[in-house]
Amino acid sequence: MKKISYLLIPIALIGAFMGYQVFGPTVKAPESKYLYIKTGSTYEDVLSSLKEENIVNNGFFFKKLVSQSNYKNNVKPGKYEIKKGMSIYSLIKMLKSGRQSAVKLIINKLRTTEDLAAKIGKSFETDSLKTIQFLRNKDSLAILGVDSNTVMSAVIPNTYEINWNSSLTKIFSKLKTEQEKFWNESRKQKAAAKKLSPLQVYILASIVEEETNASADKPLIASVYKNRFLKGEKLQADPTVKFAMKDFGLKRILFKHLEFDSPFNTYKNVGLPPGPICTPSSKTIDAVLNAAETEYMFFVAKPDLKGYSNFAVTYAEHQIFAKQYQDALDNLIRSRK
Repeated sequence: MKKISYLLIPIALIGAFMGYQVFGPTVKAPESKYLYIKTGSTYEDVLSSLKEENIVNNGFFFKKLVSQSNYKNNVKPGKYEIKKGMSIYSLIKMLKSGRQSAVKLIINKLRTTEDLAAKIGKSFETDSLKTIQFLRNKDSLAILGVDSNTVMSAVIPNTYEINWNSSLTKIFSKLKTEQEKFWNESRKQKAAAKKLSPLQVYILASIVEEETNASADKPLIASVYKNRFLKGEKLQADPTVKFAMKDFGLKRILFKHLEFDSPFNTYKNVGLPPGPICTPSSKTIDAVLNAAETEYMFFVAKPDLKGYSNFAVTYAEHQIFAKQYQDALDNLIRSRK
């Protein structure tokens, strides 16, 4: 009996060791905390990545478990979260099921399609060049119901959860679906009441977004531009000049800038620009939709230089406010010399 007991001890120890290797916390999380498996990857590619990133120290037990499943011929691409202390069994189960972690695509204010392409290229398996090509393809844009000028209107700033290996069609379909949800009946009715389409509201909101960070002023600035637009006057919005020139660092718009030839330059063209000049926040879009009806046609920064504006109905009144602002600006410049 003693001999049998002595024989059982090493067998038990071997069994415990193997059990620990398979079900114990032997998996190490990589620095990024994620394992990325590209589309078209083979089992050998996955195994190589696991070793290179030191996720599994010894591939022996990983291989043994894989051989008991059909994972070798069923590799699923994606972004997989590798948790500290995960077991090889849990790792294989996750990879086999394709239970990947979604990318949190956080979209705030973006100005150009290049900005959007860069963000998507950084966040997903696809790259920015392919995204730009998608955004310039007429067939792709037609599916979204937009053109090269209005494509950014399909984007409502928010946080979107999308799989890392999703195609560009899936990514933009998600954005389009959320855009359609955003433009519910209530918002559509508000836009119609202001004699504007949802697209026109979005474009106006993009200008307001670039004009000010002062929430209290946004509805009033929106009313100024809406009044100019509906009266068939030029909007004369400085941010559209910056967008037209693609020079977003301009501090002051000079007379020479106003002559820049572009359909987005609202000093040269009557009406709204052909598309948005940024992706405005939902709060700014709602500020346009909920803007009070005013007769304001002009606005200029207040002389206290705190970021708020004075609004005027007549040009004569506007000139008074404009001089106050200019004097304050001149005094500030002199004080810094």
